[in-house]
Amino acid sequence: ICKDKVEAEVWIAGLKALISGQGGRAKIDGWSDGLSIADSRDLTLGSPTNSSVCASRDFNSVDVPYASTAFSKSIRTENSVSSERSHVPSGSPNMSVRGPSTDVFRVSVSSAQSTTSSHGSGPDDRDALGDVYLWGEVPSDKNASSKSNVLIPKPLESNVVLDVHQVACGVKHAALVSRQGEVFTWGEESGGRLGHGMGKDVTGGPPQLVESLAVSSVDFVACGEFHTCAVTMNGEIYTWGDGTHNAGLLGHGTDVSHWIPKRISGPLEGLRIASVSCGPWHTALITSTGQLFTFGDGTFGVLGHGDREAVFYPREVKSLSGLKTIAVACGVWHAAAVVEVSSSVSSGKLFTWGDGDKGRLGHGDNETRLKPTCVSSLIDNDFHKVACGHSLTVGLTTSGKVFTMGSTVYGQLGNPTADGKLPCLASNDSVEEVACGAYHVAVLTSRNEVFTWGKGANGRLGHGDVEDRNAPTLVEALKERHVKYIACGANFTAAICLHKWASGAEQTQCSACKQAFGFTKKSHNCYNCGLVHCHSCSSKKSLKASLAPNPGKPYRVCDSCYSKLSKASEASSVMPRLSGENKDRLDKAELRLAKSGIPSKIDLIKQLDSRAARQGRKGETFSL
Repeated sequence: ICKDKVEAEVWIAGLKALISGQGGRAKIDGWSDGLSIADSRDLTLGSPTNSSVCASRDFNSVDVPYASTAFSKSIRTENSVSSERSHVPSGSPNMSVRGPSTDVFRVSVSSAQSTTSSHGSGPDDRDALGDVYLWGEVPSDKNASSKSNVLIPKPLESNVVLDVHQVACGVKHAALVSRQGEVFTWGEESGGRLGHGMGKDVTGGPPQLVESLAVSSVDFVACGEFHTCAVTMNGEIYTWGDGTHNAGLLGHGTDVSHWIPKRISGPLEGLRIASVSCGPWHTALITSTGQLFTFGDGTFGVLGHGDREAVFYPREVKSLSGLKTIAVACGVWHAAAVVEVSSSVSSGKLFTWGDGDKGRLGHGDNETRLKPTCVSSLIDNDFHKVACGHSLTVGLTTSGKVFTMGSTVYGQLGNPTADGKLPCLASNDSVEEVACGAYHVAVLTSRNEVFTWGKGANGRLGHGDVEDRNAPTLVEALKERHVKYIACGANFTAAICLHKWASGAEQTQCSACKQAFGFTKKSHNCYNCGLVHCHSCSSKKSLKASLAPNPGKPYRVCDSCYSKLSKASEASSVMPRLSGENKDRLDKAELRLAKSGIPSKIDLIKQLDSRAARQGRKGETFSL
């Protein structure tokens, strides 16, 4: 019954332990080098991980609004953090951190966000691998100056197999986080938004490791149009990207661009960040105690401080002081938050502020609000998540209902009868996650199904065409997949889908050549992607196989994975690293660019956007 010597040794060791009556975890852990994938996970990720995952779902996250991405940090005890990221036996197949960009990082998305979610992290999820699927106007990995339109979900292409914990989408770039806390970015590098430094040009390439964050354990990331944020497991926030447009976009108090991540200190010193959302011109974050901070361009009062001034450092929104903010989302010139208004009862109410044009704030008018204002028409509902688009706000209640408010253009409200004057019900289908693009919406239900609606251009809805939808429509291409997480960029959408280590007994044909297995055609698992292949399609071995029980030995991989791993190894051998001297030179170069006074394309876009807004033409100017 054993296909190789390693598996036979596992069986023998297990039987000996059972016979001796000493088959406890302490004894079994010593055999981790020879454990099968499923057994190893069950043994090394016991009850401490289960409890930590449950705890992590108590503080709800905000899901990736429009090119603004939002994600909430899990509230975890020190023990749970250790059990998830730190105290993992070195022999555990999917959990070992093995160095720089040549290594493959394997993680589960078992720490998804909702406590009440039926797609919570059970034992089955720990055994599954997370793949990213993309559709719409996705950043091209073939041509540095172009994007490609993808009409149905397709897997993210990478030189290494990425098993993803979280993904965030901007306008022209995206980022993901592995379970070990590694950050990978891809797309357009302009302004430093990818975080790889001025000495590297990775625009148009596959996801690349952000090496300057390799020493930090990152929990989640968020993407705006021109910048990116990352929050570590200990609650520190780093920002990087284009800061040269006099708006305080990066929160460091200057107009200097940062091509590598830089930590925000100042007002946040001593505070732990639990959630962050990025708009194109501003950023909002929540601390572990529920305080809301904002910084960036204050046009239309989008920062919530009672004025229209730019703020260059994170500043607390005083009107919500004393209340607990549990979710926040940034649109272009408006924002929304879920706030617990009573300390005795856990009931989240929806607050909005900023530009009220086209009813996006849900107050029944088009007036600007300079401070957070409760949406009175929804006062009887308890919210726990929120997302914002260009002229759209979406709120998710604890009972799974989705309410939308804003412009009816493209059918983005998800209700054919909506007039846009007041909030309307878009879905009552046990929704657990919600995300917004510029003009489209994606939701994930308790049945792990994805529904989308709104603008269909570029294939961003995933239905195989470019037609608009004015009601929630099932993404058929993902119907048979186990979707765990969704995110939206301005014009594209992403999902994390789980797949498990395939069993040879359950699969009758090779995953590559599709020929049937038989007496003379044996099946073999690839130790990188987990799929079942015949001998001809998996005859090679690699030291970098991501599912290898022992990282120091070569393991069988399929031809496709062997090619990817070889390319990654070759790329890393010639990849330059920034020395301390080069980093100093980089900072000086950034400062010279900031002081040069040369207007950038971003400045021109911003000026046109603001000018159009003053002339009553705000709706269609952003990121055309």
